[in-house]
Amino acid sequence: MATRWGLCGVGKISRDFSVPMKTLPPGTLPNQAHYVFTVRQTAVIASRSLERAKEFAKRHGIPKAYGSYVELANDLDIGHCVLGSAAHTEHCGAVGFLLRPSQAIWSRCFPVHAELHIPRSVEKELGGGALLDIGVYCLQFVLMVFNGERPDSIQATGVLLDSGVDESVIVVMEFSRNRMAFCAFSIAARLPNDAVISGTEGSIKVIGPMHCPTTLIVNDKETNLIFPLNSSSSAGLKESPRMPLADSVLLTEIMDEIRKRVGVTFSQDSQ
Repeated sequence: MATRWGLCGVGKISRDFSVPMKTLPPGTLPNQAHYVFTVRQTAVIASRSLERAKEFAKRHGIPKAYGSYVELANDLDIGHCVLGSAAHTEHCGAVGFLLRPSQAIWSRCFPVHAELHIPRSVEKELGGGALLDIGVYCLQFVLMVFNGERPDSIQATGVLLDSGVDESVIVVMEFSRNRMAFCAFSIAARLPNDAVISGTEGSIKVIGPMHCPTTLIVNDKETNLIFPLNSSSSAGLKESPRMPLADSVLLTEIMDEIRKRVGVTFSQDSQ
């Protein structure tokens, strides 16, 4: 049975998802990750504006359009997959994700595993700032490398904009057995956007952009891993084996601690 997708929001992410989706043939196709992903169509688009949802549906050939996220949630036509493409401040109303408690990180699905300085990134009411917009990808990478281990300590410092959001942040985390992780992210400066894992037997470098990489260098040997056209989907699972719910919870707790140390607060914190 084909997987039918629902989209929350009519912005750039939904558009970027819908265009390549239409190029995929129907049917079940295996991929190198030993999973199977069955693709047929995007079945539903939902927005807070029914007019915008209908316009998006007509443009991309989507059968149904809703003017609320609740209608999408109640649609029995949808399979297991809903893409939350609204801004992260809207995730709670859109697909049940919250700004604080839990996150779903699409970068974790890349085989290897620069940002633009746009107005949304600096506006507090839109959940702006380096940590939420960019840093989340750095931190999820650290948790993947350390296999979901909770750090023993977290130190963070940053520079705030007049709007109260973080412009640039540096994070140092200490783990067991004298292991450490360093992260730096900014919405004002273009950083290398690479990730490096260094140990006693050598190093692994993920060539940027590290949030959607295709190139891995292990002790100077380069390997290219192209993202497959057909992603993995495991029927019946309540969570992804690649990004367990425990990782999502820990990631958000770490981000909360970093925000506290840097001095960034949002109205959602009091809800």
